[in-house]
Amino acid sequence: MAASFAEPPVTDLVRIDVAVHGPAVHVTAAGEIDSSSAPALKRCLEAVLAGGPAQLTIDLRDVTFLDSAGLCVLAAAHRRTREQDVALRVLAASRAVVRPLQITGLWQLLGAEQVEAADDDAIVA
Repeated sequence: MAASFAEPPVTDLVRIDVAVHGPAVHVTAAGEIDSSSAPALKRCLEAVLAGGPAQLTIDLRDVTFLDSAGLCVLAAAHRRTREQDVALRVLAASRAVVRPLQITGLWQLLGAEQVEAADDDAIVA
């Protein structure tokens, strides 16, 4: 993949890590995703998708807050993965993430999976 992720985006609210495993990319966010931190996640996902992965996992297990700005970023990622025929997985553990996804209907649209916070087996594709 052509994109480089040597410097993962970090704001005061969220840390985003990217791991590339062949054609699969795993993006992990930790912290709060709101209107001030969602742009960092958006830029990261856009860069990842520009690299043409076959599979993208967005791991939100360590996200403690998710508002409408973060939901919009996830909806845009879903739209782009569908356009590019990229398999998308979204992992969530906390009520702070699961509930907003469920209320908005994104839970079903994204095919999100509720996993335990320490369930490392869940990230294996």
